[in-house]
Amino acid sequence: MAADATTTGGQPPYHRLSAVGLRDLAHGEGDGAVIAELLRAERSRRLLLLWALRNEVFGMGADLDGSDLFAQGWDLLERAQLHAPEVCEELLMSPNTGMWVSLAVRRVRGRAYEDAPHWVVMGHLAALAAAAAARAGLEFDITVPVRRGLVPLPTLGCAVLADPEPWGTARVTGHEGRLRITGVGGEVAVPADPARRERDWLPVRRMTLGAADRPKPLVLEELDPYRTFPHPSGANVLSPTEAAYWESSLAEAWEVLLRDDPETAEAMRQGLMSVAPAPVRERFRPHSSTAGDAFGGVTASRPDDVAQLAATLVHEFQHTKLGGLMHLETLCEETPDPAPPEALFYAPWRDDPRPLGGLLQGIYAFLGVTRFWRAHRHTADPAYAPLAHFEFALWRTQVWVTLNAVRGHGRLTSLGLYVVERLTERCAAWMADEVPTTPLRLAHDAAADHHARWRAHHLRPPAKAVEESVRAWQQGAPRPPSALAAEPLLVPEPEVRFSDSTAVLARYLLSDPDGAWRRPGGVDGADMAEVWLLCGEHNEARAAYTARLSSREAPVSAWSGLGRALAFDPAQQTASDLLRHYPERARAVQDAIERATGRRANPVRLAAWLGA
Repeated sequence: MAADATTTGGQPPYHRLSAVGLRDLAHGEGDGAVIAELLRAERSRRLLLLWALRNEVFGMGADLDGSDLFAQGWDLLERAQLHAPEVCEELLMSPNTGMWVSLAVRRVRGRAYEDAPHWVVMGHLAALAAAAAARAGLEFDITVPVRRGLVPLPTLGCAVLADPEPWGTARVTGHEGRLRITGVGGEVAVPADPARRERDWLPVRRMTLGAADRPKPLVLEELDPYRTFPHPSGANVLSPTEAAYWESSLAEAWEVLLRDDPETAEAMRQGLMSVAPAPVRERFRPHSSTAGDAFGGVTASRPDDVAQLAATLVHEFQHTKLGGLMHLETLCEETPDPAPPEALFYAPWRDDPRPLGGLLQGIYAFLGVTRFWRAHRHTADPAYAPLAHFEFALWRTQVWVTLNAVRGHGRLTSLGLYVVERLTERCAAWMADEVPTTPLRLAHDAAADHHARWRAHHLRPPAKAVEESVRAWQQGAPRPPSALAAEPLLVPEPEVRFSDSTAVLARYLLSDPDGAWRRPGGVDGADMAEVWLLCGEHNEARAAYTARLSSREAPVSAWSGLGRALAFDPAQQTASDLLRHYPERARAVQDAIERATGRRANPVRLAAWLGA
């Protein structure tokens, strides 16, 4: 599908990626020219969604709650388009507009993603129109929704009204170049310079990254309800201190990207439009997101440091690129409807099993992350370099394993097969890169532990084989029945958390070796046995894991930990291998023994027997 719209044989125009653009995206790359192609296609998609929404709303007429606000907005938007098309273009291509129109179309078709009344969602078009008309200098008067005392005018700002009701309306009036918002909670006169912040007026926070000769504009998005995914949310107004932190962090991260990943930075120059700050998370566990419907928008938690923020931007922009490609062409076949449950896969960056489409998104995102750390480890401050080496080694391993798990999968389309092969070639070229011994060892340990925990949580050996194993154990058989080694069933276990604790502890060890993480409760989801194991106190770790797994309600993650602790005892290699590679067998048989006898077996002896 050229990002140029093409018409053939009287058929409607469509978009087709250039051969160069497709090749670059398939390798996980893509410069500004590729992003321009995707943006042209995205523009057409937004217009089609707006038109579909208009037809749905006008087709229902007065029967649809909010159709009057929508109609007012449509008329005013048409006026603004005639007078200031560039303003309407910016509004159309805002990530927030893409999110809103997609959710609004779903809303009129019966799927709600927010608790706002129908008329508030439909009336958002009036708010878009008011912002466009105000920026165009038009004379106008229109009713817009009020959301919990706030009146968002996208790309302009947000008026603050003392309205106690969760939902309401306000009048927005443009007259002689001045803007007023009047509602139940009073009246707000927008400053002549709408970028000026006042008590009752919060402007959109805009910033510029980079040097003056090549500036990169970016919105630090606090206000628009559709800045978050997949559900809208209330405003998150930053304090002056917090805003300054974000602005300086983004400016420094941009310089890091220009140096270490310049092609991605040039792509972001066009395609990254806004960053929506989210609250701080636990260190080394940042959260970020984007959505295919919000091309160019990123939500990110407060970063621990500049390199982490740069990696986060790369991660999310990879999702943006792949989402744009998938709007033009599918990478995997849809499952038939009705159909058996979709096959799920191990994703080394998640706690839960993922469908094929989601796995491809993760592969693409973390290939970009790997590329970033591959370069950054050579330019980082020497004190930070061990951590950067670890990140490169970890994600290189995880992407490689996952690519090989999906290569040639039957549900991949021809494009999907092509993309996976090109990504595999790219990652293969990195596998021979040298990494210092300690970060490499820690990365391999973290990758293996994550996989073992995932298996222990989500895989179940055949139930009949487990029952036979319990009988064999009780009878003193020399080894378990061979049926226990049959292919296990995937039974997703909800609410699994902290599968990454070994990786998080490794990051602490490399960056803050004597920090508070060594104390109980220092890292969420990690107990002292894990800390002892990381610090080389293997006997203490083994004793702690053995005690926990001998008691009731032992944590599932302890099986993997015990396997790692036993690896340092030559006499326990059989037990260690079993627990590091097939911990689900030990978990299932131990639980069955407890149900049958009321007691738990010695976990080391059981693992050694199961490994026989």
